[in-house]
Amino acid sequence: MTANSRTDPADVAHTRAAYDDIAIRYAEFAKDHLATQPFDRAMLGIFAELVHDGRVADIGCGEGRLTAHLSELGLDIFGIDLSPRLLELARAQYPTLDFEEGSLERLDIGDATLAGILVWYSFIHLPPERMPAVLAEFHRVLEAGGHALLAFFQAPDVQDAEPFDHKVITAYRWSPARLATLAEQAGFTPTARLVREPDPGERGRQAYLLLVKDR
Repeated sequence: MTANSRTDPADVAHTRAAYDDIAIRYAEFAKDHLATQPFDRAMLGIFAELVHDGRVADIGCGEGRLTAHLSELGLDIFGIDLSPRLLELARAQYPTLDFEEGSLERLDIGDATLAGILVWYSFIHLPPERMPAVLAEFHRVLEAGGHALLAFFQAPDVQDAEPFDHKVITAYRWSPARLATLAEQAGFTPTARLVREPDPGERGRQAYLLLVKDR
């Protein structure tokens, strides 16, 4: 799977280049981060229990740490990311796992072929007006009863996503209620949501939304 920069919107190319530029620093920052995050581990553990019987994609896998964690929990999982440099690091660190280049807006995955998708802070740079189409793409690749777990920065319960100056490139905070509404319109049922207070060094609340494909 190869991202096609000739047809990608300009913001996608900018995001790819930004993460390529900081790939090594990003991997160093993320190393062992999960060990300090009990809420992250809890949500990932619940997700793993729900999707353990099928194929799973980690969409926006970065350097692969969560792909590897879920593999250790017994999942048949592969990673997809926009950044070739981050994928190089993922393949070097986790050579037994599969990592592919691709965009969450155009997944090179067959219809109804996945039991689960993990989308961990990987849609945060997406302009909000394109989110409904991305949720429809997630719905397309999941089998009936398949689950999606989304993690993101929380915005107040307002109708529109809120831009902020992310350290890499402009990103958006989302209201869990607003995102859940869009997911329902795409054919999902939200089954759980969690918002936690920021840890030291974090700039705001963090949110998790678990979805199931119901048609």
